[in-house]
Amino acid sequence: QVQVVESGGDLVQPGGSLRLSCVVSASRFRVYAMNWHRQAPGKQRELVAGITTHGYPEYADFVKGRFAISRDSGENTWHLQMNDLKPGNTAVYYCHAGGTIRDAMVDYWGQGTQVIVSS
Repeated sequence: QVQVVESGGDLVQPGGSLRLSCVVSASRFRVYAMNWHRQAPGKQRELVAGITTHGYPEYADFVKGRFAISRDSGENTWHLQMNDLKPGNTAVYYCHAGGTIRDAMVDYWGQGTQVIVSS
């Protein structure tokens, strides 16, 4: 059974910060890549940040310098630290994990966590 649980979404004022977390619980799941995506109302889902188990993090241009993705060492848990939030960052944020189970490629999505940036 696979569980993808996100947390941390909230209402925050412009300039504020939030930390999103994602935990993937899946038997024998070997994670290779962990990403955060967002979907604003009326817009397509888009990649915000990603990190692989052996590589460097990557960010969309619209969050560089303000957001940071990280992974808890040895755990299928990762985070998105979001600083200096702007109203344009309002969206549902989804975590996405890619990897293998018994050499079969699989990927999982969370249900999303709502972030609202408003005064």
